[in-house]
Amino acid sequence: MSADFAPLVGRIGFYPVVPTAAWVKRLLGWGVRTVQLRIKAADNTPADIAAEVLAAIEAGQAVPGAQVFINDHWQLALASGAYGVHLGQEDLDTTDIAALRSAGIRLGLSTHTPAELARAKAVRPSYLAIGPIYPTTLKVMPYQAVGLERLAEWAKLAVPYPVVAIGGISLERLPGVRACGVDGVAVVSAVTLADNPEQAARHGLKLFDAVAP
Repeated sequence: MSADFAPLVGRIGFYPVVPTAAWVKRLLGWGVRTVQLRIKAADNTPADIAAEVLAAIEAGQAVPGAQVFINDHWQLALASGAYGVHLGQEDLDTTDIAALRSAGIRLGLSTHTPAELARAKAVRPSYLAIGPIYPTTLKVMPYQAVGLERLAEWAKLAVPYPVVAIGGISLERLPGVRACGVDGVAVVSAVTLADNPEQAARHGLKLFDAVAP
């Protein structure tokens, strides 16, 4: 049986997913402690991606208690001493999971169905993500929205691993999602496309804390 991935050093909480290291640094400065860098290879050169990944990791290392996850680019994350990596189901087939585990890197895994949840649990990650909770326009999803009722059910299936809800979650929807018993609520456009991103981030932190799990 495989060993567990390293546990998180803190709670997940309000969890923005952002496209640049500058956003990571900004959010950490506003009090957010869990952030994911999701930079797309199609929009950037390999050198740009490497620089962004390193800058995001260094931003996290400079803030006590910060949990910065790198989406997809696990080789760069491994080489740069990242705190954490977030992968999709398809990445499990091509990633050196053992290398990440032995390096002490935290692992988050995306899931969209109970079957994927079971597969991800077998890896014994640091946390499991469930989504999309609501329909999202940010990327084409081959899965139907989970919704709050199923989220609450599936979150129980994820025990003992922390659960992050993601997909189409606005600040208005955040309290309802949090009430489903999740440990983290990931947002994408709720902060980066807000008129006042700092205000949105600080409001998101308060909203998460205002609801008992």
